[in-house]
Amino acid sequence: MLTYSFETIGSESMYEYLYHCIKTDILQKKLKADEKLPSKRVFAKNLGVSVITVENAYAQLAAEGYIYTQPKRGYFVANLDKQTLHPSLETSQNGLQSKKEPAYYADFVKNSVAPDSFPFSVWAKLLRNVMDTESQASLLSDTSVGGVMKLRQAIAEHLYQFRGLSVEPEQIIVGAGTQYLYSVIIQLLGRKLTYAVEDPGYTRLSKIYASNDVQCCHIPMDDCGVIPESLKECGADILHITPSHHFPTGIVMPVSRRYELLSWAAQENERTIIEDDYDCEFRLFGKPIPTLQSIDVMEKVIYINTFSKSLAPTFRISYMVLPKHLVNRFYSQLGFYSCTVSTFEQFTLARFISEGYFEKHINRMRTYYRKQRDAILKALRQSELNPYITIQEEDSGLHFLMEVATDVDDAQLIDAAKKSGVRISCVSQYYHGTPDHKTHKIIINYSGLESAKIENAIQRLSQSLVEGVLSL
Repeated sequence: MLTYSFETIGSESMYEYLYHCIKTDILQKKLKADEKLPSKRVFAKNLGVSVITVENAYAQLAAEGYIYTQPKRGYFVANLDKQTLHPSLETSQNGLQSKKEPAYYADFVKNSVAPDSFPFSVWAKLLRNVMDTESQASLLSDTSVGGVMKLRQAIAEHLYQFRGLSVEPEQIIVGAGTQYLYSVIIQLLGRKLTYAVEDPGYTRLSKIYASNDVQCCHIPMDDCGVIPESLKECGADILHITPSHHFPTGIVMPVSRRYELLSWAAQENERTIIEDDYDCEFRLFGKPIPTLQSIDVMEKVIYINTFSKSLAPTFRISYMVLPKHLVNRFYSQLGFYSCTVSTFEQFTLARFISEGYFEKHINRMRTYYRKQRDAILKALRQSELNPYITIQEEDSGLHFLMEVATDVDDAQLIDAAKKSGVRISCVSQYYHGTPDHKTHKIIINYSGLESAKIENAIQRLSQSLVEGVLSL
């Protein structure tokens, strides 16, 4: 059976990624002319995706002439004229080189999941149940911009039980990834306002705001999160933060700072806080940190979360919870949009949550990630690197910090690790400007590291740093 991994999907939709995978195999002759492709239903079941994902990929391939159909027989690979093929997959028709990421033995930067950690069998079963029991009209009709109501109800119940949030399903808006929802929020709140982000922080976020033509300022942080005085000085109207587990520092914002920021937001009508709770499910010890939205009595917080961390990066389903006073504005201004997530996937996810599979998956993954983290920490303690390092923020989320006692530049640390096949990043890379301190902190993101590679990966990293730069 034809099979593809969705680990490297990046920002593409699932059907676009599948289309490119099949197209590549056709161009590389891995799929031969006139070879029969799997049926849509069988292929979708094997990949763990919706039938409509496969259908859209096939439709695009057929439209471009890479495959053809025969009535009642299915889809077949087209017999392409050799002279029309690209001379190599590295070069496109206009001669530009396609970008390829280098292969690493271990990648402590990329967000991914182990292939055997996703509940494919459960998902396939629920997808079949949806196909068999949901009405064809509901599966094929264009849903509200907010998403399928059954999914929004399931999310509302999950938020109440897991995060202590009491929200109405109508407040929940489902979208294909948080990056899409960020742009929706900008349209809703307005481009004339000033948006503020954390510094250091998620660098792609400021690029998204810049691409949407809004003014963006970067607020410095202390050990409690963004500094209120700096926030006031920049004149921001909208503050985008990750209070429960900041990336990359791992800071958990204390409740005193949260109330300070809520007080700031309450002082002006237009002020709003966007609370990004991107990996709240993976606090490895203790109870999840209460959300900022749960203590907001002035309706100043837009809560946003994603299933990309809890299920897989390729799972492009996210959602936001709007304050009640913004719900009517959203539907009056942006109600003409269609929901950007497949109806099939929404119904399936709704059952995955409401029937208890999501909670079981999260509990299982917490145990798995705790073992991953413990194995990495043990390997670091037993390595040559141990005398040089201090571990920080290891109990929340899927990464921790490893501070290295050295005067060597971060770029040299990164380059030394790269030469041994290990990819790392440093906190200094996530500042908007130049950091005002000289600490060297490596981010150890272990979400996609294979268990069998941990010991060897740490050995490679240790040798590359100790022998390559630290002992010079």
